[in-house]
Amino acid sequence: MKTAVEKLSPTRVKLNVEVPFAELTPAIEQATKKIADQVQIPGFRKGRVPSRLVEQRFGRPAIMQEAVNDALPEFYQQAALEAEIRPVGRPEVEITDVPGLDGKDEGDLKFVVEQDVRPEIELPDLSTIEVEIEEPAVDDDAVQVRLDALRERFGTLVGVDRPAADGDFVSLDMVATIDGEEIETVEGVSYRIGEGTMLDGLDEALIGLSAGETTTFTSELAGGDRAGEKADVKVTPQSVKVRELPEADDEFAELASEFDTIDELKADLKVQAERDAEGNRVALARNAFLEKILEELDIPVPESLVAEEISAHLQNEGKPEGDPHGEEIREDTERAIRTQFLLDALLETREVEVGQEDLMNYMAQLSATYGMDPNQFIQMLAQSGQIEAVFAEAQRAKALDVALADVTVKNASGDVIDLGLEGSSSEEDAEAPAEEKAPAKKAPAKKAPAKKAPARKPATKKTTAAAAKSEDAAEAPAEDAAAAADEAPAAKAPAKKAPARKPAAKKTTAAAKSEDAAEATEAAAEEEPAKKAPAKKAPAKKAPAKKAPARKPAAKKTTAAAEDSTES
Repeated sequence: MKTAVEKLSPTRVKLNVEVPFAELTPAIEQATKKIADQVQIPGFRKGRVPSRLVEQRFGRPAIMQEAVNDALPEFYQQAALEAEIRPVGRPEVEITDVPGLDGKDEGDLKFVVEQDVRPEIELPDLSTIEVEIEEPAVDDDAVQVRLDALRERFGTLVGVDRPAADGDFVSLDMVATIDGEEIETVEGVSYRIGEGTMLDGLDEALIGLSAGETTTFTSELAGGDRAGEKADVKVTPQSVKVRELPEADDEFAELASEFDTIDELKADLKVQAERDAEGNRVALARNAFLEKILEELDIPVPESLVAEEISAHLQNEGKPEGDPHGEEIREDTERAIRTQFLLDALLETREVEVGQEDLMNYMAQLSATYGMDPNQFIQMLAQSGQIEAVFAEAQRAKALDVALADVTVKNASGDVIDLGLEGSSSEEDAEAPAEEKAPAKKAPAKKAPAKKAPARKPATKKTTAAAAKSEDAAEAPAEDAAAAADEAPAAKAPAKKAPARKPAAKKTTAAAKSEDAAEATEAAAEEEPAKKAPAKKAPAKKAPAKKAPARKPAAKKTTAAAEDSTES
């Protein structure tokens, strides 16, 4: 096979491919057998028709077309590998010459492919990069916020005889109609006014209504067959309640945690706040680093990929193609794709290992962002076939932290902040003789905090229930990085946010959740053996460390073969 590459733009190439007849012969034989197995010719059993007779009966062109249709995907993949391109999106394939149509076993199969590719990115010396972040403070107010949140979890809903106000809890009935036609009805839905998680305009309609009163407002439907259409919504709160909080005293400490006194509980909440602050420093540094690099580098984005992502977003929201919302999200979409390209470039140039434990930790972190139990979240990913895509996200997130270890991070006072991240040697370092360098450091499964949190008091036996929540939420990857990872052929995050689960009053430790998540990961691996958690491996040179799932090329002019062709 011969493959010639023509660069059309920084993000698009043309491949001119020639396949000798000899390489096409196995596909021709297979196509002949395939046709013979499908036809019935008098005097011959099905599948026993001689090749010569099949050719006489159906013609050489039909056999060649079948052969090309079947062989083109593999030829395309081979050509993409030889050309060392990094495809994104769907290729456009045009077959320009099919040999053997005249009955002679000679000539070349020729086809042309236009393919969007990931651009080449020349990264700067990261050791020269300096970013500034505002360190999150841990003071009495931060502890009080956590204490109030814990009190809310143990609060009691009490009915009130007054009009509903912001922050109240209501049980409501709603009926949506369009031109008098009833579209949807819900009854007894619990909702907290001000959350903004239901229809636009609902909060404003509820404020001032007493239990049993009814009002009507107009809103755009967010789901269903009539999504995007304006509907008249009649809403009636059946009850209005407020949450009464327990006093923050020793009795509450015993109820809400495993501490005996409120002072011990506050001390533990401060430790958790300091621990979270360490994670927040890392998240802030990630965002600042990505922001700075994206500003300095001109990273082009294929328009076809942007259009595809916008289309998918509109579809997820139930909006039609061409909806104005598509243009509203264009800038964010382009930025997300540029971010992913940058993360892929970092991944290619750093030694990154993501093992089973790393993957499990990453999925547990993601589950916290969606308010889902780690077990259920991992099972959902497995059932939807997204484990492989999430593994790619985990690789990018880890590559970002490895790169960030080489960057100087300072606070507003100019003091250098130690994020506690371990770096990894670049590809060039990896090629150095073993005796000239120390073994490559493995990135830790869980990032070590820059400073040790104050030692926990020997306090009477216990840990707070808040600790579980804090551990789960600790140190999520940078939002842009996660969005980028979700964006292109990555695992889309669930379209709807699952309701947060209320933690148990007593011990729910992060360790227990990690063990449960580990079991769920193993179960997911057993359910889909074809998608085992990938073994640790360093990215191959000149090729993406983690390729997107294969995409079928869209044919321009010729046979159906083009549509079966897959991305390398």
